[in-house]
Amino acid sequence: MTPTPAPAAPNRFAALLSRAGLDWFLLALIGVVALAYFAPGLGSKASPVPWHTITTVGVALVFFFYGLKLSFAKLRDGMRNWRLHTLVQLSTFALFPALALLVRPFFWAEGGEVLWQSIFFLCALPSTVSTSVVMVSIAGGNLPAAIFNASISSLLGIALTPLLCSLFLHTGSGGGQLWSLGVQLLWQVVLPVGAGVLLNSRFHAFADRHKAGLRIFDQVTILLIVFTAFCDSFAEGIFSRYRPADVAKLGAGMVALYLLVFGIIWGLSQALHFKRADQIVAVFCGSKKSLVHGSVMASLLFPASAATGLILLPLMLYHALQIVLASSMAQYLGRQATAEPAVAIR
Repeated sequence: MTPTPAPAAPNRFAALLSRAGLDWFLLALIGVVALAYFAPGLGSKASPVPWHTITTVGVALVFFFYGLKLSFAKLRDGMRNWRLHTLVQLSTFALFPALALLVRPFFWAEGGEVLWQSIFFLCALPSTVSTSVVMVSIAGGNLPAAIFNASISSLLGIALTPLLCSLFLHTGSGGGQLWSLGVQLLWQVVLPVGAGVLLNSRFHAFADRHKAGLRIFDQVTILLIVFTAFCDSFAEGIFSRYRPADVAKLGAGMVALYLLVFGIIWGLSQALHFKRADQIVAVFCGSKKSLVHGSVMASLLFPASAATGLILLPLMLYHALQIVLASSMAQYLGRQATAEPAVAIR
């Protein structure tokens, strides 16, 4: 009898990485950040490659394929979960600002006030749309509810972010151009999802057959977003303006903020006895902050500020770190759902 060959070393290595939560996607995230550091011109705005168009089309396709998986009945059910929607929106526009106000006494030192303002500005921003929904999809959460919450958060943010900043910060004039964010949300998210839903009855079988391929497409889209964001940051020297130790401390603070909010929402969703799929929506949609909204609103709310770089620094760090942390968590929860679909989050 022919002896059974021993498992190949690469398979054992892949299994070890998987148990540690270090799958190919997380390693790819680290890789694209390293590539952006050594070759920022490759993915920056100055690059001849139309990265903005590519990522914009990629995000629109992501939402179109999500629409193919959805029916009107699923969307209707997702919108009815008012307790979930309330938790997500309160986390975004109440919990985050409250935490920023709690730490304000620690920023009375010289230069600390501007840094605190930049942190509060981050906390007043709405959730992301594309990355929130992608993470919920990867983790096996309630996709219709994720799309609804992420979209509503973006729309609410157009009004609530300037309101919160006007109450607690000294902001300049501006804000008349914020309608463009609503237009972008319409054609990049709402219309693709709507088109997919309309075609659901004819092509939902196609989406089911190619579920694995569509998941990889989601992940590649995230990698491109991370790569171009870091390329722009390194090309514009955002991090070079500050001492490495200060950036490291601020980065650690952003990690702590993300994990704290994630943990609070997780605990609240358990106390409210949410289903596993709704818990995933709550923690991923409620813990994100939008770089797109932040970049536009910073130029409108602080038009005469000489410290715009500092205003955006916490947001840039949080944006990058939330993707890395959420990606690892989403991959873990997705594997957990595949292995034990009936087990709730503990």
